[in-house]
Amino acid sequence: MDFLADCRTRLAFDLVANTWNPVVLWALRHGPRRHVDLRREIGGISAKVLTETVRRLESDGLLERRDGAYALTPLGSSFLEPIEGFGRWAAEHGDAVVAAQNRARPA
Repeated sequence: MDFLADCRTRLAFDLVANTWNPVVLWALRHGPRRHVDLRREIGGISAKVLTETVRRLESDGLLERRDGAYALTPLGSSFLEPIEGFGRWAAEHGDAVVAAQNRARPA
């Protein structure tokens, strides 16, 4: 499989390349959240960055605003499985990556 600039796989990688995209989608997995509640649940994200992120995810068709709250669309819900896969990988291999990074740092 080639990962060309315009291939669909690159599109998926771009969605997870933004740190906040998967975090926001994962935070919505149990149902709609208002902006303030979403920000409180996530922690560490400014109101401005959250607004930019939800707008981007809306334009990508992954979430929608309903009755003053953000909710996953069916497309957004379908993206939870790959996000969960990344989480499983990180839980299993994250320590090895950190150890390699520490070995690579100059003393």
